[in-house]
Amino acid sequence: MTARRDIDLIGIPLEAGAGRRGCVMGPDAYRTAGLAETLAGLGHTVADRGNIVPGEATPVRVTGNARNAAEVAAWTRAIDAAGAATGDRTPIFMGGDHSLSAGSINAMARRAQAAGRPLFALWLDAHADFNTPATSPSGNIHGMPVAALTGAPGLDFLFDGLERAVLPPQAFHMFGIRSVDAVERRDLRARGLNVIDMRQIDEQGTARLMAGIIGRAAEAGAMLHVSLDVDFLDPDAAPAVGTTVPGGATFREAHLVMEMLADSALVTSLDLVELNPFMDHAGKSARLMVDLVASLFGRTIMER
Repeated sequence: MTARRDIDLIGIPLEAGAGRRGCVMGPDAYRTAGLAETLAGLGHTVADRGNIVPGEATPVRVTGNARNAAEVAAWTRAIDAAGAATGDRTPIFMGGDHSLSAGSINAMARRAQAAGRPLFALWLDAHADFNTPATSPSGNIHGMPVAALTGAPGLDFLFDGLERAVLPPQAFHMFGIRSVDAVERRDLRARGLNVIDMRQIDEQGTARLMAGIIGRAAEAGAMLHVSLDVDFLDPDAAPAVGTTVPGGATFREAHLVMEMLADSALVTSLDLVELNPFMDHAGKSARLMVDLVASLFGRTIMER
């Protein structure tokens, strides 16, 4: 049986890091889809902390192409502060585009450091998000958070005024990747990130590969942060995303990932990112994401 949690829901209506408008509506879509009620129904104590508001966007120095850099940096500071304020509770960061993870994971890495434990990040996404202002074709910062969190050059501006926790590249475990730029591919190999693409999942299976990630995290005594992008899922299952890539995780593959993570009891924080309700079909994607969170926090078909 999954342990009962004290959960904080943190709304992050951030879309400045994305190339398409609409993610600003994400947090309220999760509320409308019943995220808080679903978690409470599983026996957890849930507090909705509302939507955070960033401070003033002050000028930052950027070399290269990074759209809305000052605005995203202001959001990073606010998200980091909100994450730090959760204490030992379990935060769910409801986004918002994927640039929010620069703040959420920075805060969770400091929490892990204070506990004397490493932080592992499970990146459930179609994209590697390992671009920098020097390599990004679009300049959209939602394609840069993993590079930022692992200390890649040109992204210090995101952490101006923060106590920064740079994660080793090996702390990131990417799962479901199927859209990688050529330069990203080179840099991912050079830096040694753990990348499981959809071909590996097709060949070896979700259960075997996830068991390997969970086993490594358990052996290291790690806290595990899960960053779940809507486009991890196949767009037929979840169309509400601005960067759809065919061939993603199926409904059951995604639930199996969440069920295995629930069994592990390692997950200490969660991002829900890139939900764009403007692109959804009658709330289909928001409801599926809420169902996946329910599986992550203990909903089962049968007791095991």
